Amino acid sequence: MDFRLTQDQIDLRDAIRDYLSGEHGPELLRRLDAEGNRDAAIWDGLVGMGLTGLVVPEAQGGLGMGLVEAALIAIELGRANVSEPLADTALVAAPLLDEAQQAEVAAGNLKVALAHPINPWIADLDQAGLLYAGGIARPAPDAGQPVETVDPLRRLFSAIPSAEDDRLLDRAALIAAAQLIGAAERMLELATDYAKTREQFGQQIGQFQAIKHHLATVAVKLEFARPVVLRAAFAAQNDHARTSVHVSHAKVAATDAAMLSAETAIQVHGAMGYTYEVDLHFWMKRCWALAGAWGDRAFHQRRIEAAVIDGGMAIGPDMTFESELHHG
Repeated sequence: MDFRLTQDQIDLRDAIRDYLSGEHGPELLRRLDAEGNRDAAIWDGLVGMGLTGLVVPEAQGGLGMGLVEAALIAIELGRANVSEPLADTALVAAPLLDEAQQAEVAAGNLKVALAHPINPWIADLDQAGLLYAGGIARPAPDAGQPVETVDPLRRLFSAIPSAEDDRLLDRAALIAAAQLIGAAERMLELATDYAKTREQFGQQIGQFQAIKHHLATVAVKLEFARPVVLRAAFAAQNDHARTSVHVSHAKVAATDAAMLSAETAIQVHGAMGYTYEVDLHFWMKRCWALAGAWGDRAFHQRRIEAAVIDGGMAIGPDMTFESELHHG
C-alpha cells in the first residue's frame, strides 16, 4: 500500500500555497482586522482558483475531488489564516447538498453556514444563503449581532437549536484538524525565521541548542500529526467503519501539535511574542478557536476511549494493517 501523495495532489497543494502566500499575507490580515474581517475580492479569488468546486462532482461544475484533497487544501487555508467561509461551504457542506445547491456552491454564488449542538455558535451566518443543520439545508435565518470571539478574523453568531448529525460533525472536525496543522506549520516557520535573525550574545538565537530542541520538538509533533489527519480524510472518503475514531484521533493530534507550536513560537519570540505588533498572534488565536470547534480535546478523547475500551478496537503496532474484519 502506497501512502504517499500523488504528484497531482502535490501540484494542487503547491499551487494553492503559492497563490495564498502571494495574496493572503500578514498585511492583508491586519487590514481585515482593521476594516471588518471580510473582503469580497478574497472570495472572488478563491472562486477563481476553483476551490469552491473542489469536492463538487464534475456534473455540477466542480472538480470532483475527494476528502484527501479537501484536507490538503484545508491545511493551506490554515497556513494562510483564511477566514472566508470556504472550509465550511466548499469542503464540509458541498457534498451534503443537492445537485442544484452544489452547482451554486461550485460557481461561488452560495455560501453555507453550519449548525450542530456541539458548537455554541454559527460561523458566517450573516453571509450564508443556506444553513445546514441536522442533515437538512434550509434558507439561512437572520443572523442578528455577532458574538465575541477570541479570533478577531472570525465572524460568529448565536447558535440555533439543531439536531445531532455525526456525518457533519466528522467532516467538520476533520477540516478543522487540517486547518490546525496548517496554522501550526506557519507558526513554526515564523519562529524559525525569527530565530535566524534575532541575535543575543553576539550570535543568532537559533544557534542555541535549547532553541533548536524546542523547534525540533514541534517539527516532530507535526510530522506525526499530519499523516493522522490524512488517514482520517481517507477513512471518511471511503466510508470506513471507524471513521469517527480516526477523525477524533486527527483532531486530538492536530490540536496538540498546534498548541505546542503556538507555545513554542511565543517563547522563541520572547516577551514581544505576546504583542499585537508580531504577526504570530493571528495564527495563535486561530489555533485557540479551532481547538474548541467541532469538539474539544476532551470530547474527542472520549470518543477514542469508547472505541478502544468499550468497542474492542484492536490497537498496537502488530494491528496496524489488520483486516477490516478484525480492526474495523
